[in-house]
Amino acid sequence: MKINDKEKSNAMFDTATEILVADKSTGVKPGELFVVDEHNEHYLAVQAKGTMNLGTLTGVLGGVGGCLFIVHGLIETKVGYLDSAYMLIIAGILLFLLPFLWETLRPLPLPILFNRRTREVYFEHNGELFHAPWDGITAVAKELQPVGAKVNNLQSTSLEARAFKFGKPETTSMISLCAPIGNSMAMQKAFWEYIRAYMNNGPYFDKHGIHSESDAFVKSQLRARFMMSNTFKRTLARIKQAKIDTGGRNYLGGDDVGMLVLSPMFYLPGKIHELTYSVAKRHFRNSWPRIVTERLKPNGPTTRLVDLECENEGKL
Repeated sequence: MKINDKEKSNAMFDTATEILVADKSTGVKPGELFVVDEHNEHYLAVQAKGTMNLGTLTGVLGGVGGCLFIVHGLIETKVGYLDSAYMLIIAGILLFLLPFLWETLRPLPLPILFNRRTREVYFEHNGELFHAPWDGITAVAKELQPVGAKVNNLQSTSLEARAFKFGKPETTSMISLCAPIGNSMAMQKAFWEYIRAYMNNGPYFDKHGIHSESDAFVKSQLRARFMMSNTFKRTLARIKQAKIDTGGRNYLGGDDVGMLVLSPMFYLPGKIHELTYSVAKRHFRNSWPRIVTERLKPNGPTTRLVDLECENEGKL
């Protein structure tokens, strides 16, 4: 059967599939893919789909549009145009306040939690709690190759693990541990090794995944995430390094000059973005059921949810 161009552009086929397990190394060094939201002694939180860009709208509207309106309004007060000044200032405040409230108060998907104390995984789907014991868990890494004239060699690799609905273990769901777009098989394996190192050897470990009393490697991984507010700082560091590498001769390029001018403009939108995300995170993290939140506490219960299910089944 002949496949038309439209069908070809939407077609995908597997190029590789690997089963990853909790107690066996893939041979790849651990690496974080900019999706770890919290990494502490008790649990690891991985951002769920739909939350990665949280705060961007408030950062852009409030940090750019809002500031321009407010600054313009303050200028208007200096020249005596108070009516228009007040309107501009109020508009600038609303450009921050409205998207801020929308992004911090609307329902959001909860993160995927890896609990070291109870050695299990928690996942929320459509308001229902799913869980999986870490010991014996398996994940599927599947590399997909889109077919079509416009996608060339673009590949994406999914990383998924199975979880069970709490109270109804016969109902299962696949957890997507990391967004597949732009991630290769090696990158997904590296992220799986990061999770493995945390659960098996953590909370802190070195670049080989071996337990370490120092959190230096983990912090270096988390610091690598791009933050708009750090653009100017990173630009200065790159220019400083270029000056050292070239001995101070012809080290400043046109792109460096452009970034020195433009990057300070990213600071305020970036900070507002981070503030919005931080407030929203604290708000929607309280949405976890009590049976989960009490197990995230340092002195909380250590019984697994699967053990509770077995106990309740035995009482029936």
